[in-house]
Amino acid sequence: MLARNYTAGAAALTLAAGVLGPLAAEPAAAQSRVTLKSASAESSYYVMTVQLAEMIREQSEGEVIPTVEESQGSVQNVREAARRPGAFFFTTPPSLLHKAEQGAAPFDDGGDYSGIRTLFPMPFVTIHFVVRAETGIDNVTDLKGKTFIAGGTGTFCHQRSTAILDALGLSHAVDTPDMELSGAPAALRNKQAAGYVTCSSHPTPQLQELGTMVDLKLLSFTPEQRETLLAMGPGTGPVTIDASTYEWLQEPVQTVGVPVGGYAVNMDDTTAELIVEQFWRQREELAKENPWWAGVRTSQVQTLLAPLHPGVVDYYQSKGVEIPDAMLPDGQ
Repeated sequence: MLARNYTAGAAALTLAAGVLGPLAAEPAAAQSRVTLKSASAESSYYVMTVQLAEMIREQSEGEVIPTVEESQGSVQNVREAARRPGAFFFTTPPSLLHKAEQGAAPFDDGGDYSGIRTLFPMPFVTIHFVVRAETGIDNVTDLKGKTFIAGGTGTFCHQRSTAILDALGLSHAVDTPDMELSGAPAALRNKQAAGYVTCSSHPTPQLQELGTMVDLKLLSFTPEQRETLLAMGPGTGPVTIDASTYEWLQEPVQTVGVPVGGYAVNMDDTTAELIVEQFWRQREELAKENPWWAGVRTSQVQTLLAPLHPGVVDYYQSKGVEIPDAMLPDGQ
């Protein structure tokens, strides 16, 4: 179980400290460098990215030097993709790429997002509505009149959370102060907020750690509520968080999730092919360390919208993956 490996956000930070030092210390004579960016250090996606960096370093035998950077989330990742000068790997839900392509807020800054290319799918983002157990809140409708942090301000999680509240007719009934996600656990502990939303693959280290300090409850959506949320768009799917996923969770939680992809800009064909081929070769080993990876399949690449990187088209075709024409690079 994940709890055995990363029982808290602090464990993720310990892992990062142990990995990032050696990564930065590799000799400068290596053939290529790549920066990886996903989310804040308290999130499961940061832990995943550190795992990926370890894998790239080991499987390339020093030919690729990875560096992991912390991020405020997917919005920041996509915006940086438009201006990064070197090879850059990042994670985001594909729905944000659609907004960036259209130049819609928050990507109305004139950035060039046309160079973003798909590498492989990541584990789904799971929407967690978490509250203090003592509040007596049993359903999202009970949030009326409460102070509730709807994801970190300016992040994908904030956009998705506010859209959920709006779809359920609660956007004007819940007090949703602006706050970065890193401050939300303290606000919950100190009773400044009844709860908050975090968007990460489950189990997320942040909630594992927080559950050791305060009694928590995850809110389930009713079947009717979930149908409403699934109608928000094709990028939303049903997700069940099984009982015992967290030590304090006693029964399954019915929520929703969205697909996430691993994308690249400014990456040469050889590096892209090496990363993708080794990712799929090592996926089962990654899953043994952290079970998030177990549900990732090659077929899910079809949901990631951005054109495939030219260096990985042959790999996916050799595995029998049907690639939509819109995802094939020009000339392939």
